[in-house]
Amino acid sequence: MNTPYPTVRLKNAWRSSHPWIFQKLVEKPAQRPRPGEIVDAYDVDGQFIGCGFYNGHSRIALRILETDPAVAVDADWFARRIGQAVALRREVLKLDEVSNAWRVVHAEGDGLTGLVVDRYDDLLVVEFFSAGMWRYREWIYAALQAQFPGARIYSFAEDHVQKQESFDYRPVYSGGGSPEPAIITEHGIRFRADPAGAHKTGFFADQRENREWFSRQVAGKRVLDLCCNTGGFAVYAAVRGAAEVTGIDIDEAVIEIAKGNARLNNVRPRFVQADIFPWLRDAAARGEQYDAVVLDPAKMTRDRDQVINALKKYLDMNKLALGVVRPGGLLATFSCTGLVAEDQFLDMLRRAAFYAGRTVQVLKVAGAGPDHPFLAHVPESRYLKAVFCRVLD
Repeated sequence: MNTPYPTVRLKNAWRSSHPWIFQKLVEKPAQRPRPGEIVDAYDVDGQFIGCGFYNGHSRIALRILETDPAVAVDADWFARRIGQAVALRREVLKLDEVSNAWRVVHAEGDGLTGLVVDRYDDLLVVEFFSAGMWRYREWIYAALQAQFPGARIYSFAEDHVQKQESFDYRPVYSGGGSPEPAIITEHGIRFRADPAGAHKTGFFADQRENREWFSRQVAGKRVLDLCCNTGGFAVYAAVRGAAEVTGIDIDEAVIEIAKGNARLNNVRPRFVQADIFPWLRDAAARGEQYDAVVLDPAKMTRDRDQVINALKKYLDMNKLALGVVRPGGLLATFSCTGLVAEDQFLDMLRRAAFYAGRTVQVLKVAGAGPDHPFLAHVPESRYLKAVFCRVLD
């Protein structure tokens, strides 16, 4: 080995290529490394498994980064791996031709477990999901600056991640204080991204292709965007010539951002601050019908024990949404709850259609854009489910 990393051993043989190894499978080292420290991992037979982050405080004790014993995980390693991720987006996917906002690093999908980086024009937003990525953040920043010279960098970690991974970190902006929002463009449509606001970045690039596909179906139509957040689908629909667009969200702050995004594009959707459950019941009672309805709620749960409850919520809201789609109209329904599998989501939709007394014809099942890749052996990186369907009767 070219770097004397601390050693951690497993309690059994290891026959998986998944980068996560859980605490119950790992022997407690005599001298416990600090949370997120780089270690070499061996199985019970002394076979080298890989090099990665160790965290004795986390449910995920080991996050494997490199399986070649001759390769050191150092600043150069991060530079290479981040460079490969950027090359995929620029050279293969050619995302710069479509937008100046895209996911630069998608955690396990890019072989960088515990790290997510999003680009918003000249602003890079770095989110840490592991103590290891946080501990070696200066290597990450240097690698990003090499790929995006002069970029501003804003980094943070959500409170629940810090608690699970045992580290403390307040948001940091490379320019000091708080970053100015970025104005980004995708498919010719402009949005404001504000990472220092209360709503993550204020913009979700993962829906880029879904927004574009949906918006191409709605010219001259009456459109309803439920859980509209900062107005992505609503603004797209209005720009693409929808006759009437209404966006509903319970959060007054995101409604204001949505109105600002509409002004950036010189369109005027109607945005309403309301809880979608009573709003939809009232709309159905009035006989309201829409040609196209979007339902894109926030993540329902991070707790595996709460998946059934999450599916019940999806069932209730999809049943109500189906009640206001005109016969022959379009429903676009989404789940960003990673713990809900695609087959579970489709089964929920089947049941929602049954209870609503509607016949649903699925046109397209999709997910996040290609800048959110996932490895076949690490399905956890695939979180977004998108279903586009006609409501036939």
